[in-house]
Amino acid sequence: MKLIFIGILGAFAASFLLTLLLLPILKRLKAGQYILGYVKEHMSKSGTPTMGGLGFIAAVIIVGFSLCGFGKGEINLTLAVTAGYMVVGFLDDFLKIYKKKNEGLKPYQKIVFQFAIAAVAAFYCYFNNLTKINIPFSGFSPDIGWGIIPVVIFIFIATVNCVNLTDGLDGLAGGTSLCYLAVFGVLLFMQGAEMSYLCFAAAGALAAFLVFNVNKASVFMGDTGSLALGGLISCVSIFSGNSLYIPIIGIMFVLSGISVIVQVIYYKRTRKRVFLMAPIHHHFQMKGHSESKIAFAYAALTAFVGIFCLIFVR
Repeated sequence: MKLIFIGILGAFAASFLLTLLLLPILKRLKAGQYILGYVKEHMSKSGTPTMGGLGFIAAVIIVGFSLCGFGKGEINLTLAVTAGYMVVGFLDDFLKIYKKKNEGLKPYQKIVFQFAIAAVAAFYCYFNNLTKINIPFSGFSPDIGWGIIPVVIFIFIATVNCVNLTDGLDGLAGGTSLCYLAVFGVLLFMQGAEMSYLCFAAAGALAAFLVFNVNKASVFMGDTGSLALGGLISCVSIFSGNSLYIPIIGIMFVLSGISVIVQVIYYKRTRKRVFLMAPIHHHFQMKGHSESKIAFAYAALTAFVGIFCLIFVR
């Protein structure tokens, strides 16, 4: 238990310090976010430093290795995968800044990179017999054998992009991810999984980042942070056999992804919109709800559903 508290405090301190040091560098490099023209409520945010995810993800990696040490397969791969998605996100953010418009990597390039990293994790699961999936609340864990490969790839692509879509308001992705990882840390601790240390460290790092990211944000995590968070959440869930908890505890991530899919399909068929804007957090914003209220609601609902799962977990 002491190790958990050390991890949380260590990650918080490292993330806070790294973000504090990173801010003036990003400002000096003019690494500001370019806002899409149709998001009128966000035009005042144009130029706010982005790529802040570098700070808290670096903190997670440093503290993760410090707590768990080297040579532990799932831990090492989780941190490597998280770093890999961070690099993809960094490239996307960098290109947006370089081009001076909100266009980074092309969609197919993003998917190719995401798929490649996910495939590494999928084949690792298969060749290391991590092929069982826990069915929530049942105590039943079927072994799906080679089927784990396409399942893991799908989970990674879906989770990474849903977390990325949730990163649309100040503190939204950070607060929601913090609650997810804190709850998941408790779940893994109850199961005796060492991966729980990474979850708590990540929660601590995000808590520090939110000091700079809640409304009105001084820095955005950018795709650098959101893609890395999606990779981290996928890893800790998949490698522990608890991937089916992602759409339950991560219900708000799922809502972001589904709202975009529904909006696109419905608009293409009818030329009408289901939501005022997608992802759905923008719909709530255009309805007059403040960013702070929406971000708090997302985090609170994630925590509520997560605690519910902990009560009935088997």
